[in-house]
Amino acid sequence: MIITIAGKAGAGKSTVAKIIARKLGFEHYSTGDFMRDMAEDSKIDILELSKRAEKDRSIDEELDRRQIELGKKEDNFVIDGRLSWHFIPDSIKVFIDADFDVRAKRIYHDSIRKEHNVSLETAKKNLKKREDSELKRYREYYNLNPHEHSNYDIVVDSSNLDQFQVADKILEFVKKKGCCM
Repeated sequence: MIITIAGKAGAGKSTVAKIIARKLGFEHYSTGDFMRDMAEDSKIDILELSKRAEKDRSIDEELDRRQIELGKKEDNFVIDGRLSWHFIPDSIKVFIDADFDVRAKRIYHDSIRKEHNVSLETAKKNLKKREDSELKRYREYYNLNPHEHSNYDIVVDSSNLDQFQVADKILEFVKKKGCCM
């Protein structure tokens, strides 16, 4: 079984994916980690890599290739990424959403991204830029809107839930589908 977890930045995709993977004894992958690794290798930040990806499709193609290969070669894993559901179609497709201000606060307090978000206002500005950049690319490259809830088997709003409550809702859905629990 493969679970793909998509959602907006700061909604809790990676955190929830790690919890679910741990509870199921599955491997966890993250396209955000893939992107951060690519940005680090290029000695730029993730916002700059996203901007470059608007003009250089090879960045997204590399991310796509990694996901497609995982879906073909492995089973029993959880991956979080905005388009993972598209590149790994034989998966349980999850979308995690949350209010913009809640997501910005989470990003502001996230130690991984702290160096780029020196204030809550900066975090909001960077979040908006990143989302605009990603949506532009996804529409142009794939004619997809990853925020469209009809793409998913389950949608969870994490605005007023902690990561464990979100994970439990998803695992309950997986159990109802009769998968591996």
